[in-house]
Amino acid sequence: MHKGWFTKIFGTQFQRELKRIRPIVDAIHRHEERLEALSDDELRRQTPKLRSLIAERTGTLAAEVERLKREKHDCPDAEQRVELSQKLSQAEAAYVKALQGALSEVLPEAFATVREACRRLVGSEVVVTGHALKWDMVPYDVQLIGGIVLHQGKIAEMATGEGKTLVATLPLYLNALAGRGAHLVTVNNYLARRDSQWMGHLFTWLGLTVGCIDDTEPSTPERRAAYLCDITYGTNNEFGFDYLRDNMVFTLEQRVQRSHAFAIIDEVDSILIDEARTPLIISGAVGSESDEKYAQFNAQVVQLVRKQTAIVNDLIGRAEPLVADVKTGHEGAVLLYQAQLGMPKNKKLLKLLQEPGVKTQVQRVELDVLADRKLPAREQKMRNVEEDLYFVLDERGHSVHLTDKGVETMSPQDPNLFVVPDISHVVHEIERDESLSPKEKIERRRQVEADYAMKSETLHIIHKLLQAHALYEREVDYVVQEGKVLIVDEFTGRLMHGRRWSEGLHQAVEAKEGVAVQEESQTLATITIQNYFRMYDKLAGMTGTAETEETEFFQIYGLEVVVIPTNRPVRRVDKHDLIYKTRSEKYKAILDEVERQHARGLPVLVGTVNVDVSETLSRMLKRRGFRHEVLNAKYHQREAEIVAQAGQPGAITIATNMAGRGTDIKLGPGVKKCQVCGITAHEAPFGQQIERPDLSAEEIKRLGCNDDPPCGLVIIGTERHEARRIDRQLRGRSGRQGDPGQSVFFLSLEDDLMRLFGSDRIARWMDRTGAEENEVITHPWVTSAIGQAQKRLAASVRPRRGGGAQSRGAAYGRAGRRRAGR
Repeated sequence: MHKGWFTKIFGTQFQRELKRIRPIVDAIHRHEERLEALSDDELRRQTPKLRSLIAERTGTLAAEVERLKREKHDCPDAEQRVELSQKLSQAEAAYVKALQGALSEVLPEAFATVREACRRLVGSEVVVTGHALKWDMVPYDVQLIGGIVLHQGKIAEMATGEGKTLVATLPLYLNALAGRGAHLVTVNNYLARRDSQWMGHLFTWLGLTVGCIDDTEPSTPERRAAYLCDITYGTNNEFGFDYLRDNMVFTLEQRVQRSHAFAIIDEVDSILIDEARTPLIISGAVGSESDEKYAQFNAQVVQLVRKQTAIVNDLIGRAEPLVADVKTGHEGAVLLYQAQLGMPKNKKLLKLLQEPGVKTQVQRVELDVLADRKLPAREQKMRNVEEDLYFVLDERGHSVHLTDKGVETMSPQDPNLFVVPDISHVVHEIERDESLSPKEKIERRRQVEADYAMKSETLHIIHKLLQAHALYEREVDYVVQEGKVLIVDEFTGRLMHGRRWSEGLHQAVEAKEGVAVQEESQTLATITIQNYFRMYDKLAGMTGTAETEETEFFQIYGLEVVVIPTNRPVRRVDKHDLIYKTRSEKYKAILDEVERQHARGLPVLVGTVNVDVSETLSRMLKRRGFRHEVLNAKYHQREAEIVAQAGQPGAITIATNMAGRGTDIKLGPGVKKCQVCGITAHEAPFGQQIERPDLSAEEIKRLGCNDDPPCGLVIIGTERHEARRIDRQLRGRSGRQGDPGQSVFFLSLEDDLMRLFGSDRIARWMDRTGAEENEVITHPWVTSAIGQAQKRLAASVRPRRGGGAQSRGAAYGRAGRRRAGR
């Protein structure tokens, strides 16, 4: 409420930002009028002219920085070096401040130069990743504003299709004029290569050099040359790994990177939030016998999981008749609660929990158990609720632990296998034993430590195997290809080549799948993505979905988020979520909707959260006889080809979250029937007059444009993702640059998000209204409740982000080598 009043009085953040930026945009236009009269050669000479202007403003300070660096390098006295370090830090800060002032002064002229160059290149041909493209882009005012925001070191949130790739050229050109290098960071190497070639056409015309580190091999002269270019494109992982390699070289001349001056991060939410605490690790092999033990203990864990499954099925079978009777309902709910602790995703259990009132009874038992645990041990009545199970799962905490029964089953011959002794107490006893000689005490201590290490390692391996079997699903969390376990990124749906789960979890999953268990490794060098990018003097980012994480961006990186309106109105119809009781009902409804929209000749993009769901829907569509394409981690090589055809009339595409991020789905002939669409826009566009629709109000109403549009790309979400911005990204694939479109999410109470965080109130609502099988509920309140569930889940997931380490084997010897540190 307070935010609404504040906006009415002071305007939106963008409106306030626009008051400060508008004079800069006007200045750019004035420079454009002058540059229009120049010849091509004269326009190209703008680059050296602007370079010299910046050098004049900052030359003295730059020279002082270099002088202090040399003096510090040659100084033999430690105290003097400390003093020189402080002076150098002050000089560098003064230089960076003066440089930013000089860049801001020449910004209007530099941006005008880029815009005029774009205009002159229209119609020229450029080869991008082997395909010939015609240049047809000239930045419009919204893109100029986006460029200014990026130059100021902020995050520009711009909708899909607003041309963020072109926006980045403006601040990249300006900041490259300082001669310190400007970096553009992307999420995958296809985008890095594509953009370096595509936008490189513009930069080279203006006299700048462009490099792409993903086109070169690590630690080579070619990689170093790519960093020495004015503008360097590359993926976040390669930038981070190059930094680690540079800190492991023998001489400074072997480094490839130079200073970290300015970087623009594309899809900034994916890199700085999702990947934030994921460590990049350069590792080396270590001699270990534990790899064989994973296979050795795996058979025991498999047997344990089978026994648990039988127990859970028995609990459910006993509970089913009890919960149906009011008198025995509580007893049945206790049995179901036990089953839920043992196998929360058991299909029979999930189906039973959808029966009216059952879920509420089980939740009541859960609250009773929590209250019971707070009582003194002798007064606890439900302390034995876990004793029938071999292990207990905590889905929310993503953890698993063995019960006493599980311990006995895993070690019938050695009841003390899971009892780790207090090593400090044992060592203390040895030290006090006067009957032992000093040499015997040392030997006894070594033996105790070796036994302790062996027992700890065995416990660790068994626990990781249990996690692998109980919590990690094939085709959801990972896939197996060519005898290797490859992790699937939960946010992008892409395969993470080179990444391995840490602390033995990856070896456990390999043992589970029966592939070769790769040896464990030791860390030689490591840094998190978060810490790497915080080293830059100035950092900026762009994405279509940053506003939901703006607090985290500001608290961690000091980055402000500026939401920039679209150039043309967004005319996509976003429908309220449709919720079904069971997953099977939901899938049937999705197929019916796909069939209906396909019959209307509209392209349909079905968004899924994992590989398993995408392949399930693909099989169901095949049974109905519909031709379609599948885009997931298994078929990512055809991503560009599949995305290019996804907007054709009647096309059906099933895609995981990867869904062509960084590429546009362009509508084919006949999918868009009007030049100016009649769908009511969400909000007024920037810099455009009110567009008069081609159709009259009566025709728009008759065609149902605002309810069920007869044109545009149809987005169907199969469930909500834990991160709201992933859902916004999926919706954003439709309705670009004023195009028509619609989106809708189909949910069920069996979805993970709904089951764990959101379905309590909705389940009670369905019970109260007597919702029958195949009946759907939809309401703005329900959509709002799901949004709250996503917030709760994001809060619970954030502390455990980055569970898998991005690891690369090192071509280095001992970890203890002398390093050329920064």
